[in-house]
Amino acid sequence: MRLGVLDVGSNTVHLLVVDAHRGAEPTPQHSSKSQLRLAENLDAHGHLSDAGADALVKAAVIARDEADELGCGELLGFATSAVRDAQNSSKVLKRVWKEAGVRLSVLSGEDEARLTFLAVRRWFGWSAGNLISLDIGGGSLELAAGQDEDPQTAVSVPLGAGRLTREWFGDDPPSKPEIAKLRDHVDDVLARPARQLLRGGLPDRVVATSKTFRTLARLAGAAPSSEGPRAVRMLTRQGLTQVQAFISRMASQDLAELDGVSVGRAHQVLAGSIVAAGAMDALDVEQLELCPWALREGVILRRLDRFDSD
Repeated sequence: MRLGVLDVGSNTVHLLVVDAHRGAEPTPQHSSKSQLRLAENLDAHGHLSDAGADALVKAAVIARDEADELGCGELLGFATSAVRDAQNSSKVLKRVWKEAGVRLSVLSGEDEARLTFLAVRRWFGWSAGNLISLDIGGGSLELAAGQDEDPQTAVSVPLGAGRLTREWFGDDPPSKPEIAKLRDHVDDVLARPARQLLRGGLPDRVVATSKTFRTLARLAGAAPSSEGPRAVRMLTRQGLTQVQAFISRMASQDLAELDGVSVGRAHQVLAGSIVAAGAMDALDVEQLELCPWALREGVILRRLDRFDSD
């Protein structure tokens, strides 16, 4: 069957179309993105602005049309932290359904962590043993751990790269005191989740997903995207330290010129690196292995698992 998945995140709205059936690897057929930065369209009262809602409806209409043209039998729409945090999310979701014909489900942070963990488990298989997965988004950080397909522990904390950039950095590049304060904050927030994740024992493999981790790994010398999803990509703590040393002194417009850094996310790479380093320190790990599958693939896999029961 052909499935469309519409991922409404804090930074982008991403349509992924795959051909898939239960027991087979989902095969991507189409991918398109709109960079809306919805989280930056939340006002002082936590409401998504009219401009932000208008942009979301327009993106959903375009995605719906693309999915129809490509023959998708179903379009799975979901939203994460930006819409989840919006005080007027119900009103916005009704507009998207009425005007675009797309029904969006708002995932909880724990659901995000669980679905991402499922994708990581399926990619690496049972031989990966006791897994920990990490996913840095625009608004939150999702962490999960376990030996099965459903994690024993799944946690979401408000340590998204975009959120932290907005809330903690005033300068571009940030000042040393700003960076130091954010590092302390990240360490404080991660202390308890790290203990929860390690209750099941030391991990056999710690895996990172998401654009932020891919960007950091590329800056540290990992294989470029042109080498395909099956190229082994690692991010070491030492490599991350070296990356932080030079990106902390660069303005976002200069960062955007580096290989692997997108213009739309350049301003939040440093905050993302601080979260990544904080997570590695809290878990006492020296390297992360990157997984090309993440939340979208987890949503697809869960849908396929339930297909026979529909």
